Amino acid sequence: MAHINPHINFNGNAEEAFNFYKSVFGGEFSKIVRFKDIASEEFPVPEKEAEKLMYIALPVGKNYLEGNDIPEMMGRVNENENRSKISLRAESKEEATKVFNGISAGGQIEMPLGENPDGTYFAMFRDKYGIEWMIKFDPKK
Repeated sequence: MAHINPHINFNGNAEEAFNFYKSVFGGEFSKIVRFKDIASEEFPVPEKEAEKLMYIALPVGKNYLEGNDIPEMMGRVNENENRSKISLRAESKEEATKVFNGISAGGQIEMPLGENPDGTYFAMFRDKYGIEWMIKFDPKK
């Protein structure tokens, strides 16, 4: 079966964001590619963009959280209008609480973590990097 791997664009702070995510989820990055690594005559990279991330991947369970920086020449990502959400299904209430407490730190809570009428344990928030998350634990699954 296919895995869903969310991919997030950043305005130059992808490495900072992914180090933060790594501090919550643990593990090691499976791949890091900087723009300087792909520079060539056909694809020149300005020096101020060289250390930015062209690609980064962090294993989370059986999936990967992926991301990159958008080079300034391509414009900026509108962080407050990112309507995509990363949906994380926890395997326990404790895991949902740990992930929520970690990722939501410094962010904006839209729906606090708690019991829902359908019996799930759920939260919705935007992390301190503007990325929207939903955390859910369903004891029936």
